Amino acid sequence: MPGAVRIVAGAGNAQFRQGVMGKKKFNKAWLDRHLSDPYVKQAQQRGYRSRGAFKLIEIDDRDQLVRPGIRVVDLGSTPGAWSQVLRERMTDRSGAFQGRIIALDLLPMEPIPGVEFLLGDFREAEVLARLEQALDGHRVDLIVSDMAPNLSGVAAADAARMSDLIELALDFAVHHLKADGSLLVKCFHGSGYSQLVRRFKEVFEQVEPRKPKASRDESAETYLLGRRLKGAASAGNPS
Repeated sequence: MPGAVRIVAGAGNAQFRQGVMGKKKFNKAWLDRHLSDPYVKQAQQRGYRSRGAFKLIEIDDRDQLVRPGIRVVDLGSTPGAWSQVLRERMTDRSGAFQGRIIALDLLPMEPIPGVEFLLGDFREAEVLARLEQALDGHRVDLIVSDMAPNLSGVAAADAARMSDLIELALDFAVHHLKADGSLLVKCFHGSGYSQLVRRFKEVFEQVEPRKPKASRDESAETYLLGRRLKGAASAGNPS
């Protein structure tokens, strides 16, 4: 038949079929684990957009970072689970939301009442300028970042991309945090991790790692928390 494509059975097709079957098995295993994950179930029950909400909940229960009336920037916010938690914890006993949340991501995010969302790539100067404009000269109490680069599988390259994002977040913190403010970022425990800790210690008085239970044991994901800018970083930066 004109235009028909003839598929020849052979080793290549056998390998292709095995690859497809292997991927299906992998996807099924991931899906089974995902659906049986207690944090996924809790997220569904409580209306959170992802299980990641419980990472911030656990860290904040320990470190008391969020309270009504503060200003927060949520970097890498989509799908919005961290912004949901922030909004909950910035709501006072009367049920009124107090404070300001500015969320940013290069992917769209469904609206959350009280959360201002900016669409764009944090690595681009124009996007940073829009974020600074939204702050209108006000310094913030807390910056949280669940950002991560698209992973290539090459450890050194992925670590370098992650370090670049964290350096941008650190620079943003130096220029926009209050002197007694805090920065919480996601990072990977592996290549370059000790250098990141050292950089944090150059900027913050207190630096601590956090590995919440909702972060899977096999994941290299961890979080770094920096609190209170050091003298040089906070010069001319009032609380």
